Amino acid sequence: MSKKSFIQQFFKENKMVGSLIPSSRFLAKKMLQHIPFDSAKVIVELGPGTGIFTEKIMAKLAPDTHLIVIELNDVFYHKLAEKAQHPNCHMVHGSASDLKKILHDLGFEKADCIVSSLPLANFPKDLRIDIMEAVTNCLTPTGTFIQFQYTLQSKKHFQRIFKHVSINYAAFNFPPAFVYRCSNS
Repeated sequence: MSKKSFIQQFFKENKMVGSLIPSSRFLAKKMLQHIPFDSAKVIVELGPGTGIFTEKIMAKLAPDTHLIVIELNDVFYHKLAEKAQHPNCHMVHGSASDLKKILHDLGFEKADCIVSSLPLANFPKDLRIDIMEAVTNCLTPTGTFIQFQYTLQSKKHFQRIFKHVSINYAAFNFPPAFVYRCSNS
């Protein structure tokens, strides 16, 4: 996807697209380092946007691991569906708040890891709550939730939901981002 198309989506959908430019490879590296590729059987990606994380996740998938990619934005979904060609990648045009139903419809119960690029700080409170309830209800007991944000605004919220919250900093992303790794085990 061109930078021009991405910028158009930012201005068109500014509550749903969190940045004026796509995530960098530096942020992708920070996000992916927390994914348990050796043990995960189901990985979910919420709000992949242009798919920089999606491509890197697909490259590291074990033969028996499934990746479920959920994108609500029409333009991002169609662009990503064209290039996300992997036998274990399931592209879903839908909302992260419907995660439980999406997993069920694909024949899965829970996810071992959920990776999110959703701009939670931009969302209305009710939608944030719905999404985080879906995340916590759909993670395995030993599952990991990985989320990046441009502020530390979500830290206390994540600490109320998860027993363990660690934060890494992606200084070379523009804008710089905080990567949250959250779990209950």
